[in-house]
Amino acid sequence: MKVDRVVLAAPRGFCAGVEKAIKALDWMTRVFEPPVYCYHEIVHNQFVVDYFKSLGVVFIDDVDVVPPGAPVMLSAHGSPPQVIEAARQSGGTVIDAVCPLVTKVHHELKVRAQKGYTVLYVGHEGHEEAVGTMAVAPEVAHLIQSREDIDALAAQSGPVALLSQTTLSLDEWQDLREYAEVTFPDIWMPNHSDLCFATTNRQAALREVATGADAVIVIGSANSSNTVALTKVAEATGCPRVLRINGTYELPDDLSGTVAVTAGASAPESLVNDVLNFLDPTDGVTVKSVTVEDEYFPPPPELREMLKAISALVDLVLQTPESSSFDGQADREFTAAQVLSAVSR
Repeated sequence: MKVDRVVLAAPRGFCAGVEKAIKALDWMTRVFEPPVYCYHEIVHNQFVVDYFKSLGVVFIDDVDVVPPGAPVMLSAHGSPPQVIEAARQSGGTVIDAVCPLVTKVHHELKVRAQKGYTVLYVGHEGHEEAVGTMAVAPEVAHLIQSREDIDALAAQSGPVALLSQTTLSLDEWQDLREYAEVTFPDIWMPNHSDLCFATTNRQAALREVATGADAVIVIGSANSSNTVALTKVAEATGCPRVLRINGTYELPDDLSGTVAVTAGASAPESLVNDVLNFLDPTDGVTVKSVTVEDEYFPPPPELREMLKAISALVDLVLQTPESSSFDGQADREFTAAQVLSAVSR
């Protein structure tokens, strides 16, 4: 293998929502004795899931299996309302790590349903985010995956709205949005697209680095919607070779020329570094950046209250003169990458 140059996309890897979720689950493993239960994978990345399994986290698809009183984390993708309620009924601590951008779509759907809208929801069947969102108002929400799905609702009477899964590829979403606008000229849509800013940023960065590359490597798991979207974007650029991998063990040994590299929003930077070391380009690595992300999502409110209560108890026992409070700056500076490092424990 003789790779001449690597062009590395920026932004790539962890988004603000993933950072929030990983750090929240890390707190759960520090505060509670194992097992800690997590409804669905905390994020869609096998490396991250395996790491938390090693700490005693049990990933489940049904909250009814959680023993009474056991701590439960709800994943970043958003959970159906009935799942959230069932988790709370179990009697243990429940922390909802849903991404705020997904919460925004849940709210939009609830409001449109209350106003009598039929809602076209562009998403992928079976994906946790789509399942959780549509469960907010199943009586009005219709999953849209193709133009044919829109045609099937063309005779719908009354107001119609369009919402979307946050992790879709821009091209996929835009085609269906434009077709829906033609089919329903008065269709309601949010002022700002439901697509996650991190998803669109990573796709834009990939388009920059894929141009002229002999191969594109997309790092991330197969069940990660935004990672699959990146793969589709790379293929759409016309790059002759596009590889989606979980890690270096899936890389072929015949790569050559210029290789573009990016990572899905739930893929750790450590995996990117492993790939760069594996490729070992003779002319080094060039970073192409389309924007700088500085978004920060604080921990879930339930977690913040729990940590404040623990701090207050420590203050009482140690007779600390001033009560402790949640340190937002410290949380901002402590990264998910540090969580996944053995050194941090």
